[in-house]
Amino acid sequence: MSILQEFKTFIQKGNVAELAIAVVMGTAFQSVVQSFVNDLIMPIITLMSGFEKLSDLKAGPFNYGKIIAATLNFLFVAIVAFSIIKVLNKLKDVKKSN
Repeated sequence: MSILQEFKTFIQKGNVAELAIAVVMGTAFQSVVQSFVNDLIMPIITLMSGFEKLSDLKAGPFNYGKIIAATLNFLFVAIVAFSIIKVLNKLKDVKKSN
């Protein structure tokens, strides 16, 4: 089988279409999670910390607040994504048992 035939078979199996849909959905989902973290979670954190914006924290030329904000952002995005995947897996298990 030639490379062209293998590629044609690969595309016809639906793998490419499923991957494309997953990328589009993931991109859309990312904006929802980012908004949740940036517009809800991070303002709560900054209010609790007493600072107007964590990313504004500086020590001389070092803008360490941006590192703290980016790290917290990553952690909260990971927690939200993990939680959603946990719920989806539970729903999948419930569906399988019925």
